[in-house]
Amino acid sequence: MTQKFQIDKILSELEKGMSLEKCRKCGCMKETLESLLSISKSVPDFGNLIENLEMWLGQMGEVKYECLGCRYCYPAVAMNVFNQIFPESSSFESGSCVFETKEKIWPSVPGEYFAFCDGANCPVAVSTLASVELAESLAKIRPKELCIVGKTETENIGIEKVIKNTITNPTIHVLLLVGKDAEGHRSGASLIALWENGIDENMRIINSPGKRPILKNVTLQEVETFRKQVKVVDMIGCEDVNKILEKIKEVSEEVTKSCCENFEKEKKSIQVSTVPIIKAKKPDKVEMDKAGYFVIIPQMERKLIIVEHYSYDNKLLRIIEGEEAKAIYWTIIK
Repeated sequence: MTQKFQIDKILSELEKGMSLEKCRKCGCMKETLESLLSISKSVPDFGNLIENLEMWLGQMGEVKYECLGCRYCYPAVAMNVFNQIFPESSSFESGSCVFETKEKIWPSVPGEYFAFCDGANCPVAVSTLASVELAESLAKIRPKELCIVGKTETENIGIEKVIKNTITNPTIHVLLLVGKDAEGHRSGASLIALWENGIDENMRIINSPGKRPILKNVTLQEVETFRKQVKVVDMIGCEDVNKILEKIKEVSEEVTKSCCENFEKEKKSIQVSTVPIIKAKKPDKVEMDKAGYFVIIPQMERKLIIVEHYSYDNKLLRIIEGEEAKAIYWTIIK
């Protein structure tokens, strides 16, 4: 397969995706276009690809979806083809996405999880992958063997959070993968690949089918600790709560040692990488930006976040309201 044919394949997949309104509002498409554009400018003879990427970025609407979990993900296919042409391209990708790690509480990385570690016999963690509601269903039942349950929708940051929260709780010895695996990101298949094969010198999960399985917020030591500490059990595709509950009990019985009782003592020996945490405090002196400033007003009774935008001379310019922080900041940026 020639390089020209593969580039034409990339263009074809992205063009099909951009013909769909939902794709033009999906974070997966925007992120892929931006990454490909950045990488392509570092590679010679990509003029046609660059022109199309710039055109499509201009056609993107306001991003409304982080990931739609489509069975066929056009940007994911395009990125996978590009990585086949240039396997070294992972070194070009930006590392702007980071998350906060909290060392003195668990789960150490915040997220949409249900955590129950309150005894010595809860060695099972469950990822419901892209099946968000399944996590809530299992949490309501709360089998005694379950330590934590939550979704894992992406093959990079999502997996990094699984690693951090697993290795900081030595009672966890089994990671059960259930629910639907998003076709483009393939976080479940990527977790299995990570457990079986590890990562290469570029922190890419070996043999992962995901779009961008590059881990930038964990260390090699953390990855290896994860691989040694847990057994990953594949039930991908299963959304039958009763079958999952049976499996949780079965794998828990196979675990001969759990150490939730010694959690506080043992977790001190595990050093996880993190970023600086800056505590917010009131300023001694306020210097207003000449472009204006924002006043944020949470309204719990209406379940809304209100943001007032003022000019430099304190004139109210507009009011932005929404139900979630992500929608608010995307609107402000736009």
